[in-house]
Amino acid sequence: MSDSQSNPRHVRELEDHLGVLDTLSGTALGVLSAASGIYTYLGVRSLLDSDGALSVFAALAYSIAVSVGIFVFWTYLMRLLPAMRTARARLGLMGAMALGSVAIIAMSSWLNAAALAGSAAVEQHLARTVQDYQTSLERSHTIAVASLGLERDVSRVRQSFQDLSEQEATGNLSGIAGRGAVFRVLRQKAEELQGLENQIGTVTPAVEQAFAEGNAILSRMRALTVEPGPVEARSVEFSEEAVRLAGLITQLRQLSVAPLVTRAAQDLSASVVLPTLSDEADTAAGQQATITSVLEVLGQRAETLAVAARAVEGMTPPPEVSYTPISAADAVIRYGRNFVPSWAGAIAIDLLPAVLVFILMVTQGAIRAGRERTPIEDRIALAELRAAVSAIRRVEDDMPPEPKLSAPTPLREPAE
Repeated sequence: MSDSQSNPRHVRELEDHLGVLDTLSGTALGVLSAASGIYTYLGVRSLLDSDGALSVFAALAYSIAVSVGIFVFWTYLMRLLPAMRTARARLGLMGAMALGSVAIIAMSSWLNAAALAGSAAVEQHLARTVQDYQTSLERSHTIAVASLGLERDVSRVRQSFQDLSEQEATGNLSGIAGRGAVFRVLRQKAEELQGLENQIGTVTPAVEQAFAEGNAILSRMRALTVEPGPVEARSVEFSEEAVRLAGLITQLRQLSVAPLVTRAAQDLSASVVLPTLSDEADTAAGQQATITSVLEVLGQRAETLAVAARAVEGMTPPPEVSYTPISAADAVIRYGRNFVPSWAGAIAIDLLPAVLVFILMVTQGAIRAGRERTPIEDRIALAELRAAVSAIRRVEDDMPPEPKLSAPTPLREPAE
């Protein structure tokens, strides 16, 4: 302990400061408790669905209970913890303070954070949802466009069958000119692929229209996240737009023609209507050999289409997105990392009195240490000395007077 701390004047100075600050501590603690109660009220109101008088009364009762609890809790600690002299007693009260601080955070601080940053947190939730919907929409469009790209593969296979049919018509394929059995098989498959190609072509405008409409909805949803005004009203409109966008994303998924091309590829070689061959044996043999070759080609082309279609079907599907309305308090908890300053302010307004408790502990410890190291004669103030002297005099005055002893008579000498 330094000499300055053992100086009785220093001890008296600290006691005078504590006497002045003690009158301010209660006022400051009351203001902090009231402020915490106000923000707690706003946080509770954001959790209640009803706007009736009962909800207002419930939120008001909760906030008052929180304010009173905070005030009483810190008042107890400010009075008792600095007065503890043993380490065991201090540790016990510090444990109680830690437990009470956790309780205060649980019942008040998160609601304060909801009041401070609730609207911003809900807007963050809306913005994050827009990003998720945009990712899902773009992925759905990518898969749909990739499936539309199968039109080129179908067109290429169709063109190959048309070329073969023209070769058969001139006799360059089977050696028999005309529009016989082989020609009809090739034309049959070419017409099937032509129908599939036309069907894919009709899907293309629908895909582009759905994608454009989805982008328009996304633009409106982005605007709702930053528009002024109560976030609750914007959330309702945002939810309506989200439902529309979810329907468009589902429509884009259904517009993928990859499953259709896969089924067509399976039917390309499986469903072949074989025509009647010629009555002449040589001609029939040639037609049969050519048809067998054509069927092999059909199998190869069908496998090529199936591989391309399966590649599209194997693309990573868009993520499932659904908008869930969220309260301000839940949004602050979910996106707490983005609102660290608000959380810090909400907790600080409740736990700031802990700093005052530690200040009082240090000051009271310094005062006790100074008194223990100061001799008793240096610790007595002039007023105390006067009071002590006055008390001694009163005690002496109240005491009965001591009896006075008469002086002994001197002996006379005998006369000569």
